[in-house]
Amino acid sequence: MPRDFFLRRAAAKVRIAQPALSNHVMALEKELGCPLFIRSTRRVELTRAGETFYDRCVRILSEVDLTTELTRAAGGSRIRQIKIGTVYPATMGMLPTFLAKIARKFPEVKIHIAAGNTGDIIRNLESGQINLGFIRPVENIGALRFFSIAHERYYLAVGHCNPLSERDEISIDDLSDQKIVAFSRQNLSFTERSFNEKFEAYDLTKNIAYTCDDTFSLVSLVSAGLGIGFVPEWTLELPNRACELKKVKGIDFRIGLGVAWNREDPTASRDDIVDIARSFGEGRAVRAAVFG
Repeated sequence: MPRDFFLRRAAAKVRIAQPALSNHVMALEKELGCPLFIRSTRRVELTRAGETFYDRCVRILSEVDLTTELTRAAGGSRIRQIKIGTVYPATMGMLPTFLAKIARKFPEVKIHIAAGNTGDIIRNLESGQINLGFIRPVENIGALRFFSIAHERYYLAVGHCNPLSERDEISIDDLSDQKIVAFSRQNLSFTERSFNEKFEAYDLTKNIAYTCDDTFSLVSLVSAGLGIGFVPEWTLELPNRACELKKVKGIDFRIGLGVAWNREDPTASRDDIVDIARSFGEGRAVRAAVFG
């Protein structure tokens, strides 16, 4: 981040003059005995010690906020704010309906939405920075609570200029001469790992030419004609995508979406809020049974 912009923004946030903030930071570094920032004439970045100090401070402040909410809950006070973290697919479907129900149930409550990936949302739930998280299922949810509310299919994304876009039926053998765009991130979902295993089983791993961390990047690479890749069906709603979504014979992978919360959080653990979230899973189960 540019140095001057960083210092001005930080000073404005804590409502003190920029020179005074710089003096406070230098005094803190002197007390700790190590630098917290890497400074240059143009940029300011956190050192490893600075990242550790920042993470611990965020956790401590979140614990203070959580303690305040626990005390209010014990005293019978009403909810004042709900902070929700969400992966992008939820914002396209169930989140607006969920927010409408929350707003009707708690008309005086302020609601804050923060978008992110599943890993970031889990960390923010653990630290108390958010109350609820719409996330993808992961193998280890730690001390959090989680329940599934939806599943969606994966399709093969094929650029408009790719000959496969004209095919009515595609098999996995048809991918043998295609460049593949695949996910490569620290916290792959079960389904994403299954695709990697499928690629290996059909000797397609060598075809992986591009990797990315998120679905938007994958769709962009496919739309640019750089390869093909598997994406969840919510991408059908993306505007201006230059690719077709195709079924692949013998491939029927699905990915889940659910709600997670910290069991110690008095806001998220309220039965009425949890019941609103659970209703989405029940409604989808009924529709699946009726429409097959």
